[in-house]
Parts: sequence; C-alpha cells; structure tokens
Amino acid sequence: MDSYIMVDKNMLVNSTIGDAEVVWNDINLAPFKLYGFDETELKKGNYYRMPEDVATATSEGVKLLSRESVGGRVRFSTDSPYIAIRAKFRVVGKSSHLTLISSAGFDIYEDGEYGSRLVKEFRMPFDMVDSYEQIVYFKGDIMRTYTINFPVHSVVDSIQIGLKPNSKLGEPAPYKDIAPIIFYGSSIVHGTGACRPGTTYPAIISRELNIDYKNIGFSGQARGEQVMAEWLSKQDMSVFVYDYDHNCYTVEDLQNTHYSFYKTFRKNNKDVPIIMITRPDYWTSYGNFDVVNKLRDIILKSYLTAREEGDNNVYLIDGTSFNVAPHQYDFSLDACHPNDAGYIRMADTITTVIKFVLQK
Repeated sequence: MDSYIMVDKNMLVNSTIGDAEVVWNDINLAPFKLYGFDETELKKGNYYRMPEDVATATSEGVKLLSRESVGGRVRFSTDSPYIAIRAKFRVVGKSSHLTLISSAGFDIYEDGEYGSRLVKEFRMPFDMVDSYEQIVYFKGDIMRTYTINFPVHSVVDSIQIGLKPNSKLGEPAPYKDIAPIIFYGSSIVHGTGACRPGTTYPAIISRELNIDYKNIGFSGQARGEQVMAEWLSKQDMSVFVYDYDHNCYTVEDLQNTHYSFYKTFRKNNKDVPIIMITRPDYWTSYGNFDVVNKLRDIILKSYLTAREEGDNNVYLIDGTSFNVAPHQYDFSLDACHPNDAGYIRMADTITTVIKFVLQK
C-alpha cells in the first residue's frame, strides 16, 4: 500500500457497503424521478442524453459522447439514515486531467427550502474497473429530499439506491414549474475539469435557480451541426444557452456554422430566449489571441445581426468577463478548461443573465 494512504486514512475507500443492512431500489420506478436523460432512451434502459438516432446522424463522436451521463440526476426523499449506491458502467472515461470522482463518481445534495447543499460524494476505489458500491451516512432519521448527480465522463449501465429496511421513500421536492434550461456546447459545457459532477456550470445554475436542465455538451465534438440545431430547436425549454466555439478548430468552421445554427434554431423556435457565449479562457490563450479574437468577433456578429433583424430575445455573454483580475490566470485547469473556481465564475455570470431573461 502506498505510504501516503498509510498516513492519511481518509484516502482509503471501501469497495463494499460493509455491515449496513440495505434494501436495494430500482431508480426507474416511482417515487424516484430521473432528470437530464432522453425519455425514449430511458425506455430502452439507456441513460443517454439524446436519442441515439439523432446523435448518430450528427457524428460518430456525438453518438459516443451522448451516452455519457453528465447532467443526469435521480431525485427522491427518504428518512433513511444512510444511502448506498450500487453502480455498474459500460464505459469508464478515465483521463489524466479528470478526477475519478468526476469521471465515474456520483455526488449527493440535500435539497431544502433555502437551496441545496453538498452532503458527500460516492467515491470509488482507485482500481475500480466497471462497478462499485458505496454508502453515505447522515445524522438522524428525518425526511429529506436528495439529488444524486451522475458522472461526467462515463456510460452508466445501471444504478440502484440502497436504503435502511423499513425506511420511508417518497417523491422529491419539485423543481420550479418551468421548462428545463438547455445548454449546448463543447467540453466546457460537458464539464471537463470539474472535480465532481455537481460542479459543472449547468449543475450549479440549476441548483441556484431550482430549475431542471439538460446538459448537451460534447467534449471536442460540438460543431454546430444543422442536425443538432434542428433537434434542439424542437425540445421543450425555458432558455437555450450555446457555447461551442472551442470545438471549431478554424475560424472558417465557426464562420460557417454559428449564425446558421442560430437561424435554424430560431426558425423552429421563435420564442425561447437564446444566450450566446464566447470562450471563457480568453486570458490564458497565450500566443493565440489573433484567432481567439476572430472567433469572438464571429459570435458578436451573430448576436448583432440577430438583433438588427429584430430578435429582441437573444443575448450575448462575452467570455472575457468571466475571469477578471487579479486572478484571471487561475480559473483554469489547463489554460483551457475551467477548474471549479472557473465554473463557479461562469455559473454566477450566466445565472444573472438567465434571471434577467426569465423575469423579463
């Protein structure tokens, strides 16, 4: 055993739930409620974020990444003094710049009258291959509402929730009675760089506003395709946020897709507020400012053209405003993807605009 684990026992992770008595529950059955997944795929037993046929028609990369469970949640209430999970994966997306808790972990929040608070993460053993069990304990046995967030970069095959025998199990507290917010974009929307599932910026925004959401982010694969624009425009939503310029590897790629993506979306969905965003890592784009500024100008032009054409329900957030002095160079994991502080900065700014839009 590594010496640092011997020194700090907090590093130890048990791969079982120990001696606790557990009754396992199927999250696909009431009173559990699932969010962030495509309904047609759920009926097939898949925790996918969009229909497989649409994802396949978009690209091979989108087909594969749409199976990753980021943005998925299960919500419920219980008075059990502990909650266990038994998770099995089809794919575990390990990478050198991801925490295991982000790629394959779940985290659990208690939802209350004044917002949600983190309780704990369900942490897997370091050598976990495709499944694990874990348990989280609580103080007391009062009825509480919980949200469990699914992993960012793994394909979940199955998950069961374990509770103390004879515990009460009920429906969760509801989200606001409003359609979900949909976020479309690159790995920054997807949540690459977040330390755990609950710290992606769409998840933070959802908790702040108590509004359901869907994460339609694809690491390296969101290219503003027309197939994607058509499908997204027909989804039920209260606000649409799109932020994919990082996946356009040339200025021409973004030039050829950004405004046409907007036009296709608006043709099919004339009323939903649209928020356009430019990349947040402006200040760490060393030696690349010329290209970054050109990409930024393309998005600005899309916004201004839309406004000039009479669309008063389109908004722009300039990515240069997310990370401000004196710490503008410290909000990133790798000079590209935000770290948790960077995602919080993004969430705070975007939440302000969404509140304005919905109140308006």
